[in-house]
Amino acid sequence: MKNITCLLVLLALFSCKKEPKVIPFDNSIIKDTILNVVIRPVHPDLLTDKTDSLKLYYEKLNFHEIWYLDENRKDLINEIKFCYNDGLNPDDYKIKIIEELEKKRAQLKDDEIIKYDILLTENFEKLSNHLYKGKLNPKELYNDWDLNPKEIALSNLLEKGIKEKTIASTFNALKPNHIVYKSLKKSLLEINKLPNISFQKIEIKNKIILNDTLPEMVKIKKRLAYWKDYKNKDSLITWVYDTITYKAVKRFQARHGLAQDGVIGIGTIKALNTTKSERIEQIFANLERWKWYPFNLGEEYLIANIPEYMLNYVTNNDTVAKYRIVVGTKKRKTPILTSKLSNFVFNPTWTIPPTIIKEDLTPAASKNRNYFPSRSLTIYNNKGTEVSPEEWNPAKANSYRYVQKPGYNNSLGLVKLNFLNRHSVYLHDTNHRDYFSKTYRSLSSGCVRVETPLVLVKQILVKSNPEKWSGSEIDSIIKLEKTKTVSIKDTVNIYIFYWTSWFENNKLQFREDIYDLDKSLYEKLKNSN
Repeated sequence: MKNITCLLVLLALFSCKKEPKVIPFDNSIIKDTILNVVIRPVHPDLLTDKTDSLKLYYEKLNFHEIWYLDENRKDLINEIKFCYNDGLNPDDYKIKIIEELEKKRAQLKDDEIIKYDILLTENFEKLSNHLYKGKLNPKELYNDWDLNPKEIALSNLLEKGIKEKTIASTFNALKPNHIVYKSLKKSLLEINKLPNISFQKIEIKNKIILNDTLPEMVKIKKRLAYWKDYKNKDSLITWVYDTITYKAVKRFQARHGLAQDGVIGIGTIKALNTTKSERIEQIFANLERWKWYPFNLGEEYLIANIPEYMLNYVTNNDTVAKYRIVVGTKKRKTPILTSKLSNFVFNPTWTIPPTIIKEDLTPAASKNRNYFPSRSLTIYNNKGTEVSPEEWNPAKANSYRYVQKPGYNNSLGLVKLNFLNRHSVYLHDTNHRDYFSKTYRSLSSGCVRVETPLVLVKQILVKSNPEKWSGSEIDSIIKLEKTKTVSIKDTVNIYIFYWTSWFENNKLQFREDIYDLDKSLYEKLKNSN
């Protein structure tokens, strides 16, 4: 009896087994008399080892050739050929094989044409994805880049592009449309106009100032001329650091985010020694980054560029204000993220974060307990009871909470701009307002300090409610010296990004790669497929 029962169970299991999906397939050849083309069938069996997305493309087009029209193939091939302009390598999309097959397509057999068609579709998909969201995934490269993944359904776009013969415009719609991305493409175009010349490395022992005379000036002048910052009226290049060269150096320094003092020091020499090929690699790295960033930034947003030390306030694609910022050091990097402003906190208190407790507070306060009153810090134990500096135990430093009172000299200054993120970073005022006059401003512990943030906050609040905030409401709140939180009703996106190159006022712009990300990113791009 048991054997019969087991047999019945087995029979039931086999009867429940799913039958393989039968894919409807029309193997007839379509002859389009209007376009004068033959459209061959593509049997589903030829796609068994292909991706689900590739199978879907052919299913959408009734399992027939996709690239039967010369015009559509030409548009795809051109996009692959010229994808270098978007920081990509045509060889990654089998351009040589494709061009060879295209030349002899008329002589190919039907099965060869089908294989060629599948090859074109595979590389359409690959190129489309790389243009839309980049070759690499930032989440796999960095643990402090919080960007939302970009996904796109290509099947509908491909079907529409094929039927309407708009493959070229389909690709254009996939590319980032932000002004910075477009300026990077312009940078690549302009830098490739420069000749390929090998220069000797410039080395100096001391800073060079106006009217100095030394042989290295010849190399410096030639390098400045190469980058179009210097024009020599005479054919003879002298050793003298003259006024014309001085102005050229200041132009060069401005384009590289250096102090425009005309003094030729380590930073200026480092930038002068950077080669054309290194700058191209830098542009490629930045083109890749901009493919990771959101396609649409919104109608109103704040966008910070870490290496530029600048924050822009943008409404309706118009930059209405710019603010200097201080960002995290290389050791305590400011994270890359996207978010939305949630509220402003006027007269904020500051609770010291764990990293600063460990690396700054504990060592300093252990030497001198006056550390706490001199910084208006109140110590609380884990029960919320106030602890005097004398009672504080440095061995248990992490068990306490340290709160700085509100005021002009609070580390967060007079206002804090909050937005949701996992790093506990925000924009804020500072008690070190002199830092904004510095050229190198990678000086914070990760948060972004903003110059004159009350002006920025007022701009945002006035836009949402001019009647309430146009007057002296903010000044009145500050004078009370009491913490007050104001919620933001309108959607104001916040973007903290990283790019070290762009094109502005018909000039190449470069900034120091303060977190050393460019070269490693380019190498990963070069080695990925």
